[in-house]
Amino acid sequence: MEKITNQHAADPQEDVMQQANSHNVDELLENQPIAADAFEDVPASDADADQEQIPSSSEEDEVSEPSSPSDDDPSDEKAPDETTTTSTDTNEPASEGEFGELPAHGEDEERLHIPEVLPILPLKDTVIYPFSVQPFSVGQERYIRLIDDVMRGNRMVVLVAQKSPDIDHAGPDDIYRVGTVSRVGRMFRMPDGTVQIAVQGLERVTIDEFTQEKPYLQARVTAKPDIQEDDTETEAIKRNVISYFQRLVALVQNVPEGVAAATLNLEEPRQVVYVIATFVQMDMELRQKLLEIDSVHEKLSQLSTFLAHELEILELGKKIQNSAQEEMGKVQREYLLREQLKAIQRELGEESEEQATVNELRRKIEEAKMPEEAYKEANRELSRLEKLPTVSPEYSIIRTYVELLASLPWNKGTATEIDVPHAREVLDEDHYDLQKIKERILEYLAVRRLKEDRLSEEMAHERELDGEREGVEVEKLVPTQPLKDQEAARPLHREPILCFVGPPGVGKTSLGQSIARALGRKFARMSLGGIRDEAEIRGHRRTYIGAMPGRIIQTLRRVEANDPVIMLDEVDKVGADWRGDPSSALLEVLDPEQNFNFRDNYLDLPFDLSRVMFIATANALEPIPAPLRDRMEILELSGYTEEQKLHIARNYLLSKQRESNGLKPDELTIDDDAIRRLIRDYTREAGVRNLERQVGSLCRKVARQVSEGLPTPVHVTADKVTEYLGRQRFFDEAAERIDRPGIATGMAWTSVGGEIMFIEAATMPGKEERLILTGQLGDVMKESAIAALSYVRSNAAALGLPRNVFEGQNVHIHVPAGAIPKDGPSAGVTMVTVLVSLASGRKVRSDVAMTGEITLRGKVMPIGGVKEKVLAAYRSGIRSVILPAKNEAEFMEDIPNELREQMHFTFASDIRQVLDTALVPEDEEKASANGDGRHRKRKSEKGEKGEKAIAKA
Repeated sequence: MEKITNQHAADPQEDVMQQANSHNVDELLENQPIAADAFEDVPASDADADQEQIPSSSEEDEVSEPSSPSDDDPSDEKAPDETTTTSTDTNEPASEGEFGELPAHGEDEERLHIPEVLPILPLKDTVIYPFSVQPFSVGQERYIRLIDDVMRGNRMVVLVAQKSPDIDHAGPDDIYRVGTVSRVGRMFRMPDGTVQIAVQGLERVTIDEFTQEKPYLQARVTAKPDIQEDDTETEAIKRNVISYFQRLVALVQNVPEGVAAATLNLEEPRQVVYVIATFVQMDMELRQKLLEIDSVHEKLSQLSTFLAHELEILELGKKIQNSAQEEMGKVQREYLLREQLKAIQRELGEESEEQATVNELRRKIEEAKMPEEAYKEANRELSRLEKLPTVSPEYSIIRTYVELLASLPWNKGTATEIDVPHAREVLDEDHYDLQKIKERILEYLAVRRLKEDRLSEEMAHERELDGEREGVEVEKLVPTQPLKDQEAARPLHREPILCFVGPPGVGKTSLGQSIARALGRKFARMSLGGIRDEAEIRGHRRTYIGAMPGRIIQTLRRVEANDPVIMLDEVDKVGADWRGDPSSALLEVLDPEQNFNFRDNYLDLPFDLSRVMFIATANALEPIPAPLRDRMEILELSGYTEEQKLHIARNYLLSKQRESNGLKPDELTIDDDAIRRLIRDYTREAGVRNLERQVGSLCRKVARQVSEGLPTPVHVTADKVTEYLGRQRFFDEAAERIDRPGIATGMAWTSVGGEIMFIEAATMPGKEERLILTGQLGDVMKESAIAALSYVRSNAAALGLPRNVFEGQNVHIHVPAGAIPKDGPSAGVTMVTVLVSLASGRKVRSDVAMTGEITLRGKVMPIGGVKEKVLAAYRSGIRSVILPAKNEAEFMEDIPNELREQMHFTFASDIRQVLDTALVPEDEEKASANGDGRHRKRKSEKGEKGEKAIAKA
């Protein structure tokens, strides 16, 4: 490696240009970067040769000046080859071999003489450091003149950076005050008029004052040598900087080879700073700052911080790049391995994994026994799958679709030969009472069995006739053998759509499980409560990744049978919004005339649902859309009487809870009176869900005592119920509530069973007569109250009331439990009774509850939910009920015999019949009245008028 010093044994000018040849040239001043072949294609002119031959006395004293090349010198012809640039980087100086043993700082000061006044050459976006060699071109005329003058003199010029690169003619205020004295090594004139030179930085200087501004800048300068600290800390920072630089060179591509190794031979920290700062990319401000700092120790610290930051960024980028390349390489490697594996398997006669998957799917398609349309679609999609690469996104979509087609139970059923007596035993074993439901199910099974038998007989007879003609004997068909013709089989397998409607806890879902067990089919439950997306029923279209079939198809694939019993729970709670209306999608599913050809959006093929037995459940019929309700056969489960609950608790709930809580059958017994007390005092519901909870709570208490060593068996009586379950929860408060006129007991229907409600009325003087209604009454009940008041006032005389009844008074009708909204057309007779009771002063009987709607003529209209309302009255301790006469037929059909025997029922067609039954007779009123004589007289008079009016009627 040649040594770069200020005294050369050979030609230093050629040495400088040789160092410049391996550098990049950035845009300095207003010129463009030097092309890579600039020095090679343009030789020096004769004028340049003459200029280079002019010696300088100052240079002879300080630096050995090379001899001027003569015209006959063959080395001059090789000059272009020796001055070739290789890249275009601004701050990229000499490469390996361009830095040798640079002179020490002290030696350099002794040998270098800096004149007091020197020309100033401003540079754009470039800072020249001592020891650096840079080639660049000069384009402005005044700077070309500056170079010409310098070449005629001592070849020394001050290179200083401009503050802004946008200034073309920099003045004294546009440049920094610290620059570098540099020596111009060689100069060439280009055909385009520019001049290309190579310079070597010598020493830092400060610009004191400018002595000339035109034609170019010239100023007085003072040498500003660096302050070099010779301590351990400086040496440590220097080594750290060199280490950072070596690691950085390994990560970048624009640093010449060998530069990192060359820095290891630099002994002075000052040289390390300037050489490394020349090669690394950094901002202009930081470059100038490194030049202006006097302390070499501080220069190294600044450079170390910068290199550490840059190294961290580059290493992180390298890590990300390597990770991406590894992933790409992994994919390519796997692809090549797969291709090689396929080639090997082809040579060995073995099938690949993809081909094995296709063959497996083809086998499943053949075994699925699909209809013709589905079979063709499955094979078509399988053919597409064979042609696709496994990495294609469409590959997984098609594969999932074909697997679904192959896994659906197109022709796979689980139903066995129907046994009607066995079905009756199963239903009676699982459920108490529910005779109407059981009879309907047994009717369906009997019809199904009969149709299968008749059809089998016909087919057997036809085969026998064919066999006699052909002289062969034909075996008889099994009655449940599936038919081949789908259209002929559809009338046979047309399943009913049953809908169980009733309050919670009456056994709707468990009844569906019993039906499945009686039929020998699989059972699947599908809750529809709260779903709002139509795709939940029909499925998603195969237009995007993540599409899937609807719940119906998914359920059939899960149960692996085409004839299960599917329970559609909470069909009355299906929502609807902008995503669709699931209840409308259910119209096709639940229509026996359509569901044999059901098309799921994802499947996009017809699937026969006519073999599926759908059973829907709901708490109320009103929320179910009319078209959907029309497709189903409604079976109502109103609730249980006390006697029915007693049987259910004793025969079903108790044994179930004993087993759930780890008790043996002989460890706990509960007598009937205790169960009745549970039903009356601790539960008040239409079903038996809370009753089961109370029985379970009692079993847990006993289980704890048994675990603590209590002797068994434990017998629970009615007196011990409070000991186990605490205080009584419900009371028969009807008799306690009606203690004055103006109160009556009505009955209402709710989605969770029947309820009783009290209706109260009061009057107060007022300037304006008005009707006040409170208790969150709906529009129907408000209209009933208005009609009741109108009827009472218009028929006051006939009812034995003053003709001016409620005149000048405000009438207030209130229904307690105001937090609960109430509505329905069954409170009219109760409101009339309340108003007549208030006006006449006669109390309503406490043991009477009533329901029915009225007209302005006083006729009692029929209502719905008779059984639920009667059961609610019975649970509340009421034993006398007034019902509309037109509901008597429904009553005789729905009300159990035990309720008819224990309760008294009055069927009224006119409001006066209701009043005669509900109001306390006048004689009893007189006997129980407490007040002054005048008050009793007024009541007596009103009672007599009422009796006379009724007698006339």
